[in-house]
Amino acid sequence: KPGTGKTAIAMGLAQQLGEDTPFTTMSASEVFSLEMSKTEALTQALRKSIGVQILEETEVMEGEVVEVQIDTAFSGEKAGSKAKGGMEKTGRLTLCTTDMETVYDLGTKMIDALSKEKVTAGDVITIDKASGKITKLGRSFSRSRDYDAMGSSTRFVQCPEGELQKRKEVVHNVSLHEIDVINSRQQGFLALFAGDTGEIKGEVREQIDGKVAEWKEEGRAKIVPGVLFIDEVHMLDMECFSFLNRALESDMAPVLVIATNRGIAKIRGTEYKSPHGIPLDLLDRLLIVSTDPYAHDEIKQILMVRCEEEDVEMAEDAMELLARIGTETSLRYAIHMIITASLAAEKRKSAEVEIEDIKRVYKLFVDVKRSTQYLMEYNKEFMFNELNDTDEYGVDNNEDKKPVAEGGVSSEGKEESMETSP
Repeated sequence: KPGTGKTAIAMGLAQQLGEDTPFTTMSASEVFSLEMSKTEALTQALRKSIGVQILEETEVMEGEVVEVQIDTAFSGEKAGSKAKGGMEKTGRLTLCTTDMETVYDLGTKMIDALSKEKVTAGDVITIDKASGKITKLGRSFSRSRDYDAMGSSTRFVQCPEGELQKRKEVVHNVSLHEIDVINSRQQGFLALFAGDTGEIKGEVREQIDGKVAEWKEEGRAKIVPGVLFIDEVHMLDMECFSFLNRALESDMAPVLVIATNRGIAKIRGTEYKSPHGIPLDLLDRLLIVSTDPYAHDEIKQILMVRCEEEDVEMAEDAMELLARIGTETSLRYAIHMIITASLAAEKRKSAEVEIEDIKRVYKLFVDVKRSTQYLMEYNKEFMFNELNDTDEYGVDNNEDKKPVAEGGVSSEGKEESMETSP
């Protein structure tokens, strides 16, 4: 049933799984709106939902900054009549751990990187030897009493122990689709920001799968199956369902979560009827979870949370009335009434939404049930209406028709011929 929280369950799953587990959300109608084949769109969605954790060892220097000394000197040259000169920066960085202390000479790039990170004495930093990237871990506990006032973002850490230079394991989280795009486009990873990935050849994917499997055996990579959530799945056709059937049998298939609000319906593109508009062979592979409509207290609690998010003050009796409206109509309609009722209260110079605001908005904006009732009541007033048996102009002429015996013809202004059989 609509409004029972199917999409909300999927969003809750995504947050519970955490950032390291891939979670891809798509609507079934997106498959038909993209400039690529349906199977390619589904393949990309499936590979977005499969994560790869690539393990890499790198050499870093980690320690507490004892002193940063930067000197600026003027350097000049004379070439003919033209003089060339500039400001040259040199520097020294002193790092220490609990066991040792070392002084390093700094070049221009490292000086700029230190200035950019605003590194000062007392900071604990790491320097990647391969890339030269500087990361500030926080302030040392030994400097915690240097200042009377500090920002809320100041983080204190212990001074590192052991050697200054150490090997550290770094984990990179990427999806199979990102690896596909990087290896199939000339722009490399910049193609990810362009968005127009296009169709990717099967040969590229086979090579990537083989390489990832090789890394997995060597212990350099780890496969993280994620979740693919397809909303309004009844919009897919038989070709898409057949493709999903095969894809779910793969070793690296993600967990598939689908949502639909259809009962016994036709499978798109066929004349066959099936539960939820999904083929029976795919339904047989799924665990079906039914969702129930929200109770009155649950709707009230959801509306109170929504009021806090929208920064709307609402009286208790108005909240009770809105919860009752949500029970009788739908939760979405009640949520839409919150902001409109607050505007009505603001117009009458009130800081709190009261019952009269809810009633005013309820009269101005109708819900689906009242709209349907209005159409049923005034269907003859509309230009086109298909509720009853009508002619091409939408006007019901049943009342004007006269009963005619078998084989007779009746028309206004013409004679009637009657034939009867014994």
